[in-house]
Amino acid sequence: MSDRLEVRLDHIRTPAGNGGVRTKGRSLDVMIAIKKIIVTVKTALNCLAYALIIAMAHINGDPKYQSYRDGKGLKIPVEDLLKASGVDLSNGGVFEEFRQFQDHLSDYKIIVFVCLFVCLNSNRVMFSGNSCSAKKLLLLYDRDNEH
Repeated sequence: MSDRLEVRLDHIRTPAGNGGVRTKGRSLDVMIAIKKIIVTVKTALNCLAYALIIAMAHINGDPKYQSYRDGKGLKIPVEDLLKASGVDLSNGGVFEEFRQFQDHLSDYKIIVFVCLFVCLNSNRVMFSGNSCSAKKLLLLYDRDNEH
């Protein structure tokens, strides 16, 4: 009780970019060209389900990931996901649909970022699922381009 206790906390901000590419202030279109891991889903219907299937394939090391990324072979997995989760995306997806997908995909944690410029920080989180899973499905929502 008579000894002194000292606690030292060092906070180190890790560099972003994974290779020295400047990301701050760049538009999503520029970042898509620079960062090959960013996948753009270009579909008018069910784009949220498409994005989730692609993200799950990437996380799980699915051999179909590259074909999914190219937009091939997604129709059946997307239909299966929508049917199993009970989600209707005919009017688009918002918080309720995110929650329904998160409830169904309990092995994953869905995190949706609002993309003004590519900036993945906690101030830009639009939705964060309540799952404690280490498997995180990170999605960027671009209001301007509907990515």
